[in-house]
Amino acid sequence: MPRRLRTHPKALPALHLRSRAFPATVAALVCLALLAAWAADWLEDRPYFDHSARAPVVALAPLLASSAIGTSLYSHSDELDRTAVRRWWPLRLAHLLALTALAAGVLALAVPGHPEEFGAPAMVRNVLGATGVVAASAALLGARPSWLPMTVYGSAVYLAAPRAPGGAAALWAWPMQPGPQTAAWAVALSAYIVGGGLLVLRGQRPERR
Repeated sequence: MPRRLRTHPKALPALHLRSRAFPATVAALVCLALLAAWAADWLEDRPYFDHSARAPVVALAPLLASSAIGTSLYSHSDELDRTAVRRWWPLRLAHLLALTALAAGVLALAVPGHPEEFGAPAMVRNVLGATGVVAASAALLGARPSWLPMTVYGSAVYLAAPRAPGGAAALWAWPMQPGPQTAAWAVALSAYIVGGGLLVLRGQRPERR
């Protein structure tokens, strides 16, 4: 039986953040939002383009944000999580919710206006869905490769999604749906709830070093 490590309760949040490069992830998300804002503005200013030209930003920026969040889920001290006297799941939940809220907030600000098209609602939806898939991947595969399934899926959807929104495509091509598509939101929210629940309850899958 592993010996339980007695860690002072006040030290747990600091240990958790230190072991997962939380400040670096926050900085990466802010920088990504600035880049997304520049890219969205640049695309809208191209001749014959309008706000619908922001589709690549709305589809791809959440992939990068979720990849950064997934990387931050990796712990160099899995044994600390397994042997600590107090449960770590509340910290995992707070960690995931804080980074998701930050990513959704700053990326939504990168695409202001026209919420019915590829604006803030679509960006928030994609951040939630992509982060949920990454969280599930971290629980099942490990944190370091957690970015891969969503990146492959999101890239395939970006290339194969039909131009006309709605219909069956709203379910399988939800990252490429504009605005408040109900079916796309249902898939993204389900992915976040299921993926986040797996991560919070199980933690990241231990990886060989």
